[in-house]
Amino acid sequence: MSSERPTRDAIVATARESIARGSKSFALASKLFDRRTREGAWLLYAWCRACDDLADGQDHGGALSAVANPAARIETIRDLTGRALAGEWVGEASFDGLRLLCEEVTIPRLLIDDHVAGFALDAQGWRPRDEADLIGYCHHVAGAVGMMMALVMGVHPDDRDTMTRADDLGIAFQLANIARDVREDAEGGRCYLPAVWLEECDIRSFRAQSRNGFSTSLEANGDRMKLAGLTRRLADLVTRYEASARVGARRLPFRSRWAVLAAAGIYGGIAREVARRGGDALDRRVVTSRGAKLGAVALALGQAIGVGVGGERG
Repeated sequence: MSSERPTRDAIVATARESIARGSKSFALASKLFDRRTREGAWLLYAWCRACDDLADGQDHGGALSAVANPAARIETIRDLTGRALAGEWVGEASFDGLRLLCEEVTIPRLLIDDHVAGFALDAQGWRPRDEADLIGYCHHVAGAVGMMMALVMGVHPDDRDTMTRADDLGIAFQLANIARDVREDAEGGRCYLPAVWLEECDIRSFRAQSRNGFSTSLEANGDRMKLAGLTRRLADLVTRYEASARVGARRLPFRSRWAVLAAAGIYGGIAREVARRGGDALDRRVVTSRGAKLGAVALALGQAIGVGVGGERG
């Protein structure tokens, strides 16, 4: 690792490349922020992406695969993160970017540790028992990031209600991802559907299905429509948490409000499309076209100036 301090411009440029490669949706929404907030969002995303890739052996996302010694990977994440937060330039742009971000924005260490704890759960082969477990996991892997982003956008850390709604936004995003990725997660040996839900529907475990065996197993066990019902249940949760987040968006500066509402529309749209497709969404991953994303951006513009922003979580 190099001890030489990299330039801020170089770190930000690397972070921008990371978000462009890792998430076209977040990259598009980030363009709506003012420059300071946009660069902070890139730096935060790049650290989150690097942690995710380290934990899962990926390169800016992609198919899950088994990794050797997952616990050691979590310790690497904790080590690099801790060193960066202690003021060391570790020579990894994403972690050096976290150091830079935390010099510019006060981010409680608890939120950073909360996020890393989500990767640790996956490394342990954890699965949710019930809905509360699922929501707790979503807080770790996405809600904590939503709260950190709220701080980047200028929300005061003592504004507990707005911070909670930022948590809800991240939770909504993650629930949408889970609804969309049921098949891919199962093929990678993971299942984020609560065990209680599966038991209630009498769905047999499909945790470690092969790529070719997943659909065959669903058909053989008669579980396809039952499983589609659970993805609709996830989509209903997305709607509730998204509505809460939209209330919090009212309190943000205009450009941040626009970006948040655009992202909420894109990810809420994913969940709604999964629910609409039913069993077909288990065979082919729901993707959002560039046109649909631009439509969400345009709709969010109207919402950001005061049209249809409201809604409370049920």
